[in-house]
Amino acid sequence: MKLHHAIFLAMLAGGIAGALTQEQSTLLGIPLLAGYDLIGSLFINALKMVVVPLIVTAIISGMVGVGQGKSVGRMGIKTLALYMTTTLVAVLIGLLMVNLFAPGIIDGTPARDLLGLSANTHEALASVKDRGAGDFTDILRQMLPPNLIAAAANGQMLGLIVFSLLFGYFLRVEKGQAPQTLRELIEGIYLVVMRITMLIIRFTPVGVFALIAATVTRTGLDAIIPLAWFFATVLVALFTHAFVFMPLMIRLVARRSPLRHVQAMTPALLTAFSSASSAATLPLTMECVQKRAGVSPRTSSFVLPLGATVNMDGTALYECVAAMFIAQAYGMDLSLTTQFMIVLTAVLTSIGVASIPAASLVAITVILGAIGLPLEAIGLILVTDRVLDMCRTAVNIWGDSVVSVLLARSEGEEQVLSLPVSQMEQRAQSAR
Repeated sequence: MKLHHAIFLAMLAGGIAGALTQEQSTLLGIPLLAGYDLIGSLFINALKMVVVPLIVTAIISGMVGVGQGKSVGRMGIKTLALYMTTTLVAVLIGLLMVNLFAPGIIDGTPARDLLGLSANTHEALASVKDRGAGDFTDILRQMLPPNLIAAAANGQMLGLIVFSLLFGYFLRVEKGQAPQTLRELIEGIYLVVMRITMLIIRFTPVGVFALIAATVTRTGLDAIIPLAWFFATVLVALFTHAFVFMPLMIRLVARRSPLRHVQAMTPALLTAFSSASSAATLPLTMECVQKRAGVSPRTSSFVLPLGATVNMDGTALYECVAAMFIAQAYGMDLSLTTQFMIVLTAVLTSIGVASIPAASLVAITVILGAIGLPLEAIGLILVTDRVLDMCRTAVNIWGDSVVSVLLARSEGEEQVLSLPVSQMEQRAQSAR
């Protein structure tokens, strides 16, 4: 059975089990609610266990592979600048929408009780409030911590991410046998940690069942309302980024027709939506960009594989909305500093964990840890994750293709989107 089918069935089974269970119910003398909590806690702890090694090795491995075999010169700098810009805008759009819709606030009250979240969070909320009351210098200090291990142990992942980016960059440019051996070692560790992560992800249906059953046991079906608002908020934010901001970039910067580019990318977008995998869609994305949009192989072969590693607009947007939704549900007073922390962490984590399975799940744990919130609500947002994963994967692919068009036009490629898609395909076939 495919994982998303298993998760869907686990959601249904968890809802039914929770509806049939009362807080004092037992099975063979074992309290059912305590059993649900134990299984859910083990699942969340397993995710937390792999966060540090996964982020460090993924970011270093990704930085080492940036433009591998090519010189990261003018084109590389322009590409990275465009990717970082579009990702930042995506996160800011998500931040705007989640503040506008406030899905974590129902009838003027934080949705903590509706979602069955623990009420014993006074210490966590107090620490978050104290952190938010500070100024931006606290964020800068976290970016360069004096003790990386202590920072990681305390959940301050921002410094670890910055260090990994620097380490990966300089490891990439170093020559000789020793750096090559270190690169291979880190790649090997990354592959092993990925295997461990995949093992944990295989148990996602079990964790989802337990978390949903525990929530429904405590609250009934009241959790549906805030989750529906969260779902709608993410969809509106993704639509705004993909079909308002990106088309404006094509029209104003590339001076080409956004509608023509949508037509060119339709096969890749449909494949990305159905498969929910950027990596699996990459070959079709390259074919659509080259043969249907008219971007040269020189540009697309550099921009698109790099985008599959470091550019995940939809993923970063989703991380931001999810973290803000959970913070709102806890009744947290979100200061400008705390929101800036969420934006910065979402942008940076999207670079390191974008290409791994269940990337958003791992990244959200990092963001919540960065602002000091518990992780117990992560299991709840899995209820809506499959459909949203399909949507944000399509947005990721769309963002990569738009950046390839913008870069191609900046490099003087006049043939980009200059003809209808059918004529582009005929020209490509004739050239072959």
